[in-house]
Amino acid sequence: MARTPQLVPLPDLTGRRAVVTGASDGMGQVIATRLASAGAEVVLPVRNPAKGEAAVAAVRAAVPGADVSLRELDLSSLASVAALGDTLRAEDRPVHLLVANAGVMTPPERQTTADGHELQWGTNHLGHVALVGHLLPLLVAGRARVVSQLSIAAARGTVQVDDPDSERSYDGMRAYRSSKIALGLFGLELQRRSTAGGWGITSALAHPGVAPTNLLAARPEVGRSSDTAARRVIRFLSARGLLVGTVASAAEPALLAATAPDAGGALFGPSGPGHVGGPAARQDLYRTLTDEAAARRVWDLSLAQAGVALDVAR
Repeated sequence: MARTPQLVPLPDLTGRRAVVTGASDGMGQVIATRLASAGAEVVLPVRNPAKGEAAVAAVRAAVPGADVSLRELDLSSLASVAALGDTLRAEDRPVHLLVANAGVMTPPERQTTADGHELQWGTNHLGHVALVGHLLPLLVAGRARVVSQLSIAAARGTVQVDDPDSERSYDGMRAYRSSKIALGLFGLELQRRSTAGGWGITSALAHPGVAPTNLLAARPEVGRSSDTAARRVIRFLSARGLLVGTVASAAEPALLAATAPDAGGALFGPSGPGHVGGPAARQDLYRTLTDEAAARRVWDLSLAQAGVALDVAR
């Protein structure tokens, strides 16, 4: 039997505005629900309106009176990200928390975004970089916490700086690792630049360990007609409380990253054996994330590809 997760105690978030990507189901929906339960106003930017409405209904069923609403967003389209930025800036309300949680994982064949980028690089990484860029004034106004959701897969591999869009060759897992390591390096560089420039933004990293989320489920839109064998094994272990986490427990590291004091530049994940399950806790940065020169290269490449500039006028 799956164990009940050890929940991170959340502070009172009344009056705080949180934007959570990838919250139309699974782990993101859990994150949104927990933030709403602490009093936050939660904005769910979604690609699929029907799934989004179902997620809002689920959050309100779990948290009666929850302040939760939808906005449109397709992270694989930089125009869509820019449009969301326009919408939220027009609302002229500070954003206090941004959880960059959405993602896709290992399409069997190389696919591209609306802008011609490899799907994982464009969605997992560039879409979130662009979102930070377009929301920057609101993040500064809210002295925001930005949480970048990585993966345990990011502990190995490298960023494909010379071929970020896998145009010369494509390997699904290599491209996935590249997108997640890049997001982590970007998040750490965001923390360094915020500190140096007095932006007031705190940037932290999280990873969910291993859990039966929808990343490896049947996803016809990315060319996967059935659940992967790995997901079937993970689901079997999770249902029996063996080693790996649950969808609910996998959400907790991001919540700890979102609310823990002194979290800038830190990584949070499960604390069990191999960091694949167990209670959320701070942990050592992956070695793939410790090269500051690499982070600066990723920063420059990412801003150029995403078409945003992260400059704060003082």
